[in-house]
Amino acid sequence: MSQPSASVPAAPAADLAVIGGSGFYSFLDRVEEVEIDTPFGPPSDRIAIGELHGRRVAFVPRHGRDHRYPPHRIPYRANLWALRSLGVRQVLAPSAVGSLTPSHGPGTLAVPDQLVDRTSGRAQTYYDEGAAVHLSFADPYCPTGRRVAVATAREAGWNPVDGGTLVVIEGPRFSTRAESRWYAAQGWTLVGMTGHPEAVLARELALCYTPLCLVTDLDAGIEEGEGVTMEEVLRVFAANIERLRALVADVVKTLPADRDCPCARSLDGMTPPIALP
Repeated sequence: MSQPSASVPAAPAADLAVIGGSGFYSFLDRVEEVEIDTPFGPPSDRIAIGELHGRRVAFVPRHGRDHRYPPHRIPYRANLWALRSLGVRQVLAPSAVGSLTPSHGPGTLAVPDQLVDRTSGRAQTYYDEGAAVHLSFADPYCPTGRRVAVATAREAGWNPVDGGTLVVIEGPRFSTRAESRWYAAQGWTLVGMTGHPEAVLARELALCYTPLCLVTDLDAGIEEGEGVTMEEVLRVFAANIERLRALVADVVKTLPADRDCPCARSLDGMTPPIALP
């Protein structure tokens, strides 16, 4: 059964978007906010559209401005659908993550190249009715976005980790020590709560998706003590937010406007059972 296309108000177009949290609410110039409805409900909050380095950029507060959505309740499908309806084709996704290896301490910037899904119960496809759509997801992130992010970070003085595997857990709780040690034993390097299904939904809409992961803590199985606390995560994130925000702006400036990556061709030869915006 086909679903209706999104209802979108008259709004400025943007070709690039940032999905992020606190610290990114005021990094755009000449901002306009728009409310968008989608076949999957409203996004996390009003979408801010503004200018950054001469480009039109949309921003979605992933958890809502008041942080009302825990990771497992974020309206991921609505967020990505709304961005595409505005013309967005490239997405940058900064987030706080835990480290599963002592070599990636707090303050480390990582740009992973692989993802493991350990969530449960999250809607993670647009194509669950009408026809089966099987997309390639062997490499979950945009190769161009990753290359630009790593190179830009190095130029800005970071020592970024190029590659690695992000395991996404259901949350909102942190991992037990046993879970954390099991993840590390698989060779996975980062753990977070929001990177899935964002990445796969972006691929289903033929969007480029690039993660920018800031390590805020060593996960429970890596460091002895009381384990991960929200206070620690917020403290490390706040200490690095200005630098991370500047990096996102530099990546926005550097990303090529014309896409020649596989992401843009992810739906080639397929007929999705719903009309895309």
